[in-house]
Amino acid sequence: MFLTEGLKSLLPHALRRIIRCNRLNIRNTSGIAEGYKQANVLIVHKSLADDFEKFCHANEGPLPLLYRSKPGDWKCPSLSSDSDIRTDCLQYRVYEHGACTGSLKSLKEYSEQLKNMVTFYLGCSFSFEKAVQNAGIPVRNVEQKCNVSMYKTAVPCYSVSTFCCNLVVTMRPIPEGKLEVAVLATSELKEAHGAPIHMGDPGLLGIQDLSKPDYGDPVHLHPGDIPVFWACGVTGVEAIINCRTPLAFTHSPGCMFITDLKNDNVTFRSSREVPQVHCISQDPLHYSIVSAEAAQKIKTLETLIGIDPGDRGIIHLHRQDELLKACLSISHAQSVLITTGFPTHFTYEPPEENDGPPGALAIAAILQALQKEVAIVTDQRAMNLNRKIIEEAVQLGILKRPVPVLSYQNKSADSALMFLCENGNPRRPRFDHLIAIERAGMAADGNYYNARKVNIKHLVDPIDELFLVAQTLPGVTTTGVGDGGNELGMGKIKDAVKKHVKNGDVIACDVEADFTIVAGVSNWGGYAIACALYILSTCEVHDRYLRKAVGFPRLSNKMVWLSALPSVTKEEKLLKTLVQHGVRSGKTASLEMEVDGLPFYNTHSLMIEKLRETTQQ
Repeated sequence: MFLTEGLKSLLPHALRRIIRCNRLNIRNTSGIAEGYKQANVLIVHKSLADDFEKFCHANEGPLPLLYRSKPGDWKCPSLSSDSDIRTDCLQYRVYEHGACTGSLKSLKEYSEQLKNMVTFYLGCSFSFEKAVQNAGIPVRNVEQKCNVSMYKTAVPCYSVSTFCCNLVVTMRPIPEGKLEVAVLATSELKEAHGAPIHMGDPGLLGIQDLSKPDYGDPVHLHPGDIPVFWACGVTGVEAIINCRTPLAFTHSPGCMFITDLKNDNVTFRSSREVPQVHCISQDPLHYSIVSAEAAQKIKTLETLIGIDPGDRGIIHLHRQDELLKACLSISHAQSVLITTGFPTHFTYEPPEENDGPPGALAIAAILQALQKEVAIVTDQRAMNLNRKIIEEAVQLGILKRPVPVLSYQNKSADSALMFLCENGNPRRPRFDHLIAIERAGMAADGNYYNARKVNIKHLVDPIDELFLVAQTLPGVTTTGVGDGGNELGMGKIKDAVKKHVKNGDVIACDVEADFTIVAGVSNWGGYAIACALYILSTCEVHDRYLRKAVGFPRLSNKMVWLSALPSVTKEEKLLKTLVQHGVRSGKTASLEMEVDGLPFYNTHSLMIEKLRETTQQ
């Protein structure tokens, strides 16, 4: 018998001979033949082979196809020189009509049946373990001398004919400070599943208990470790089970076929494609991935909107990368609630200003294009006004379809919870992201103030309560967009508002959002969010992570997303509509100013053009 330590440096052809002779006392092939590719093995009847190959191509993350044999061919010349798939895996499983009917060391007794069967060799994450170790990252399952943990998820794969199943993943504990290194080490190893498909809380994948893997062994996390999940080739086993074919064979999970192919060194075509990792939620813990190029574009958007046309001191309110993190969070959301409305003109009817609604509708338009659910919540007194504006926005082509308009009233202690969650159940939120843009925010004394310290509480419904309750709901995140510090969500920067903004000690909003976007004009913040969501959607690195490496890239929708972006023409039409409904400018004084030598209105149009230009570079 051979000991595990001596197997790390053995060449693949020698290992296959040892396996063929049944002379190994190991339970899995993790950590052996370091630097060489290992493969999942699935053997199906030739009548199913074409569909299974299509299934692999449709789900390349979990099922990277290395080789497909001809019917009855037990060798794989492009992967190894002297192999026999009937004997060269540590252990096999037999499936009959979807049920596992046995495990065995050799398939030779099925040689006659195998003449009409096709073998698929699929990439395996064991292949990247050496690259991870070389990057200075511990591989816990190797340290603990056990198989990797594998879990069934709630993520559906792209179905092809009779092949349909949910994604299976492997989990490797990674020290928090090494997350980005782990992504870098694996992202270009496409034939070994590539970059992770999830980092953080396993519940977001539908995994309830890490101590109970569906395949493999439990792997224990060290203090400071984050569970990181990669797509897994055992997904193919689940597809075969669901297919219920009369006879199929697979490797036993963890008992891979070892090829003669060395792993390629990780190289990026350009520095722009290098992935970055950002934490977007603490409860539940959730990280996202974006390319360096996309991240830089979004940072440029944040800089563009950060100018202070009124010289009101907002330059001191900026927090770096809030736009990027907010939009990464929104990108992962399924249902978004938007609120806007600042009754600056309290002596007029309607009292609303025109900063806020255009930005809110720009966000709604891109969310619709991205096929997310979106609704708007506003003051009861402004319901009809908002419905009319939305109807005309649809007619003008700004929105594809009407956005539901809701109102919120505090009728009982649990009103906010009942509004945000089905039957008030915190585990069933109706929305997973809330956005406030140019929405009057509650100050520390419970009142609402405009920039001149006038209390406008009598015109404002307590929508702040939704943001306060959202802070207690796992999986619900919030964004605040403002330009003066008295807007909903600006509580995160209230100390800076009190210090640098005129009347800030009185007007500063006390209610925080998870992400705070400060812009020279709040509408600009809304436009920047729309543009940033477009950038993320067209980023291949982020798109793959978002769809969990199953299905096809969504870039075919690029033109639909592009048509949803804000434009000067759209804004001009919408501003005219607002004027027709009596909505006035809240930045009247600013309209007479010059910014960089240009009248403010021209600067406003130029801002939209610059945002679009940056987005499409």
